[in-house]
Amino acid sequence: MNICRVIGTVVSTTKDEKLTGKKLLVVQPVDMITRAPDGKALVAIDTVHAGKGEIVMTVSGSSARQTKATQGVPVDATIIAIVDTIEIDGKVTYDKMKEGE
Repeated sequence: MNICRVIGTVVSTTKDEKLTGKKLLVVQPVDMITRAPDGKALVAIDTVHAGKGEIVMTVSGSSARQTKATQGVPVDATIIAIVDTIEIDGKVTYDKMKEGE
C-alpha cells in the first residue's frame, strides 16, 4: 500500500468497456512524514469518492483488482481509502481535520 495525494483527474471518453463509469484520478506518492512528493505520479481508479488534494491510500498490481469495483477490470492502481490520520513512532504526522489550519 502507498500513501498519495490526489493531484488531478483523467477524462477518457474512449476506453475499455470495463472502465466505463469508473472515476480516474491522478495521484502523487508522498512521504508519510513531510507529505512532500516521493515518486512519479500515476493514474488510479477511485473506489472511495476521493477529491483533489486529499491524502489517500492506494494499492497496485494484482491487489488493485481485489475490490468489488475493480474485479476483472484492467487496472494497475486503485484508491482504497481516504486517510484521516497518520501516526509514526507515536507522533501524528498527518491529521485531515487539522490540514486546513
